[in-house]
Amino acid sequence: MSDEQLNAFFEPMGVVVIGASRDENKLGFGVARNLLASGYQGRVALVNQKGGELFGHPIIQSLDQIGFPVDLGIVVVPAQYVPETLIACSQKSIRSIIVISGGFREAGKEGAVLEEVCRKIAIENGLRILGPNCIGVIDTHAPLDTTFIQPPMPSPGEIAFISQSGALGAAMVDWARGEGFSFSQVVSMGNQIDVSEADMLVLAARSDHTSVITLYLESIQNGPAFLRKVSSVTPRKPVIALKVGRSRAGQLAASSHTGALAGKNNAYEAAFRKSGVIVAETTKELFEWAKMLAWTPSLPKSSNVAVLTNAGGPGVTAADAIAKARLTMAEYSASTVDALTTLLPAAASVGNPVDMLASASPDIYAQCLNILLLDPNVDMVLVIAPPPPMFKSIDVAKAISKVISRSEKPVVVSFMGSTLVKDAVNYLRKKKIPEYRFPEQAVRTLAAMRNYAEIRERDYSVPLIPAGKLDIGRALEIINKNLDIPGFLPAKDAERVMGYSGLPVVPLSFAESISEAEEIAEKMGYPVAMKIASTKLSHKTDFGGVYLNLKSADDVRNAFHRLHERVEKERLADEVDGVFLQRMIKGGQEVIVGAVRDPVFGPMLMFGSGGVEVEGLKDVQFSLIPPSNHEIEYLLESTWAGRKLGGFRNFGKADLKSVKEILAHLSSLMLAIPEIKEVEINPVIVLEEGMGAFAVDSRILV
Repeated sequence: MSDEQLNAFFEPMGVVVIGASRDENKLGFGVARNLLASGYQGRVALVNQKGGELFGHPIIQSLDQIGFPVDLGIVVVPAQYVPETLIACSQKSIRSIIVISGGFREAGKEGAVLEEVCRKIAIENGLRILGPNCIGVIDTHAPLDTTFIQPPMPSPGEIAFISQSGALGAAMVDWARGEGFSFSQVVSMGNQIDVSEADMLVLAARSDHTSVITLYLESIQNGPAFLRKVSSVTPRKPVIALKVGRSRAGQLAASSHTGALAGKNNAYEAAFRKSGVIVAETTKELFEWAKMLAWTPSLPKSSNVAVLTNAGGPGVTAADAIAKARLTMAEYSASTVDALTTLLPAAASVGNPVDMLASASPDIYAQCLNILLLDPNVDMVLVIAPPPPMFKSIDVAKAISKVISRSEKPVVVSFMGSTLVKDAVNYLRKKKIPEYRFPEQAVRTLAAMRNYAEIRERDYSVPLIPAGKLDIGRALEIINKNLDIPGFLPAKDAERVMGYSGLPVVPLSFAESISEAEEIAEKMGYPVAMKIASTKLSHKTDFGGVYLNLKSADDVRNAFHRLHERVEKERLADEVDGVFLQRMIKGGQEVIVGAVRDPVFGPMLMFGSGGVEVEGLKDVQFSLIPPSNHEIEYLLESTWAGRKLGGFRNFGKADLKSVKEILAHLSSLMLAIPEIKEVEINPVIVLEEGMGAFAVDSRILV
């Protein structure tokens, strides 16, 4: 299936509407109306068995009557007739098809069966199908409108919008008209039996008219394909996604800490982070950020923001929002302070925020803005303009727009109010200068822009595993030996797999009796740890099956007796094999490292605070495997456990290099052996810098 077939969705040679209708209440009428009114330059055929005429165009009764080349079909017939229509299109060499018709998977079991029939027809005949159950596509620059939504078609714009909700797509087309921006392309995905959001994203990115791509996502069917395709786009053009349905439902029954914490939302966040997608929290943010990125000529070089206002309250509001967004209030140079002091009244504030006072004229606004933009310590500016008491807002808009149009630095404007700032707002929109009603909105938009700048700067290289430390073949032998045994690997087997994977393990020694335990402890050297040996007990500490820091033979005997009494009391003798002894690692910090397979995106890595409170603290982060150097740094910097390893109070700087190696080795294991479902190493004890990190307790689910 070639790219030419995908291109036909936006740049067709000819279009046929199958199911065009003269009944104004039917979708076939709306599709034909919009297509013919869009200004599409190619030839159009309308097909309906009843024949007739619509908008001055003849309605032919079959595809065989088309006398010119057609490469895009729009199907608006009842669901039961869609399969035969697809076959007829194939016979006419129409291989790019938009199925508007509903009544498929979304309608129940019978519809799902019918949808599968259509999918097989597409595969067998080399068709590319968008939908079914979609509203079609719009390209405002072609121009082309294959939808049935209320006219007029949007004016030509710079933002592509790909939506898995047709209703939301239609609503946003109308909303954008009132917000002063427009779209380059709009795509409704429908049920996605063939063409995916990733396919359309790549196609939209090829357009010279598209500056930013926005996505409304409910789910992603093929995670690896999405990652591969979106990662090819984000270094060139920003992609902003609104992901809905971010729930941990279905994860609560997971059997390890790692599995329990690896919710759907964590997987999507990790996927977006890996591929460089900016994540919006609301529908409004999705387009506020897109407008800023589309209309601003360059990205900020740092997080330093200058705030210019004519009132103290909005300035304080902005300063709080900047701190919350993890941006920085710029510190002005001495020359900037001198220039502002000379220009403004003595009562004005020349710090950051700059408060020019309510008397500030349009010219003062413009001069102060120009001074701030010239400061090398300033990389973004927020201009706040409640209605000036002595001047019209439109005059302020005209004055500052001249300065903004000459600047390479991002500037956003917050004209606070409604009726008194309406003309100013409309003026800025015509000039394509980003404006917002409140400072908080403007600040979050600046943060999104800085986020994309950092995405462009990231190190996406994957860390190399030192040669000679991996023996995946021997690890796989152990895994295969246990595939028919439900649950976790025996502890000793898990330890061996970890060792063959290059992870630094603390060896376990098995004992069935007190005398064996004493003998092993003496050889190991005190202090030692004793752990119950059982593949049936998920969390040994919760059971009371772990004794630490045993310093003598008496301690070993007492611990063994207590474990035996607990097992007898709970009647678990058949589920307990004996005990493991392990050398205690002195000092260090405890962290958890884990991995789990997500059904959409594949293996994920986990890092965070370890020990018995891992689920209570929830100080963990996830990354898709294989992690880039940036992602590994993110795992460490975004968790308290990772930041603490860098040195905190009585904790010296820990061996971060060893932690990074453990993360890299575990990633290699998950990639090499797909039979592994979950891995949890809790705790990993991290010693001081240069002293290493050690996997103390490992669990592997196959």
